[in-house]
Amino acid sequence: MARLYADENFPYPTVEALRRLGHDVLTAGEAGQAGLGIADEEVLSSAHMDGRAVLTHNRKHFRNLHKAGIPHSGLVLCTEDPDFDSLAARVDLALSITSELTGRLIRSHPAPWLRTLKVRACDTRQRCRLSSVL
Repeated sequence: MARLYADENFPYPTVEALRRLGHDVLTAGEAGQAGLGIADEEVLSSAHMDGRAVLTHNRKHFRNLHKAGIPHSGLVLCTEDPDFDSLAARVDLALSITSELTGRLIRSHPAPWLRTLKVRACDTRQRCRLSSVL
């Protein structure tokens, strides 16, 4: 299972659900980094030093760091979802389609109008693999 770092805006109920699914998730609060106004690049660097992929809803900023070539142990960019268990299931599925997270950007978002889940896994050169699961 994956080693993950949930930034301070990632919902704790989803963290708990991911833990129940077997993932090792450290939160910003547990790391003593919540509420300190730590820059996204520092969050990414700290998680990378600990070998953890970052879980975040802050898609734009972390996507830009990925495009800039900042080294990381993985980025899991999620859309917000009030159904925390569903969000955890999407993240778990997204993580299951790639064997290595280092340097990868994974986008997990629902597509309710299609009743499928679309997951994109991109490497550092932005080559993406799109998977749809019914």
